[in-house]
Amino acid sequence: MTFVTVAPPASVSGTANRVQSRSEDLAVGTRRRGGVAVGHIVLVVLAVFSIFPVYWMFATALRAPEDALDQTLLPWPLSFENFAYVWNTIPIAGMLLNTFGMALILSVAQLLIAVLAAYGFAMWDFVGKKALMFLFIGSWLVPFQVTMIPNYVLVSQLGLLGTVGGVVIPQLAGAFAVLLMVQHMRAFPRELIEASQLDGRSSWSTLWTVVVPNMKPALAALGIMAFISAWNEYLWPALIMRQGNALIQVGVRSFLTAEGDNWGATMAAAGLACVPVLLIYVFLQRYVVDAFVRSGLK
Repeated sequence: MTFVTVAPPASVSGTANRVQSRSEDLAVGTRRRGGVAVGHIVLVVLAVFSIFPVYWMFATALRAPEDALDQTLLPWPLSFENFAYVWNTIPIAGMLLNTFGMALILSVAQLLIAVLAAYGFAMWDFVGKKALMFLFIGSWLVPFQVTMIPNYVLVSQLGLLGTVGGVVIPQLAGAFAVLLMVQHMRAFPRELIEASQLDGRSSWSTLWTVVVPNMKPALAALGIMAFISAWNEYLWPALIMRQGNALIQVGVRSFLTAEGDNWGATMAAAGLACVPVLLIYVFLQRYVVDAFVRSGLK
């Protein structure tokens, strides 16, 4: 007996293949959506962990002084006594102004020096280039505490103790800023540099009319990091500045004494110190993203 195998019609076979393909697409789509959902959940959890310390700082500042150590999540009733105490106890307005001026001067100076140094390192070849770059990297690895005493002696001899200039001068140049800008400069298209030179522009003109305008995101990101680093500096300003004209970080520390710690006032002062930095970051955060995603080129 001979058995004959009859193939299914072509339309039936095609329908089955389409059904199988659609099922596979649905499975892939489901797995992809599940992965995205898990990623969002992880990001939300990390965001909560990151934001909670800031929330707790303001929550403690808004409690009544006698309830500063209360562990409830919601501060109620709200009280502004801690903020009033801080305002009347220390010259916080002057401290904020001094700190803002110091951080602004430092960030602008470090940006300017970083741009000039990085342009030389990235665009020119000269004798001792690698050795000089190694020295920059080495200076970045040296802790500030090692150079603190020589810097203090220098500032004292210059007569800058107790002034913002004494805080600024030893930190005008930042090795990290130079190294970061070198990486962005090396990624800059050489064709634009060559075209500018063919147009008869000097190196100085090329830097400020061609290179810098196309590196605004990188410069903004570096400026934000330099500003925040300068704003949060404590050890060096504590050595140089007097209490009357001190910076805000020194003022925050003044509420933690041997007689007792006033946590409500400390959190209120810290909250006031955070506001300018938070506002700056909110308005300039897109430049930070662009700097790392697009390597500084618009």
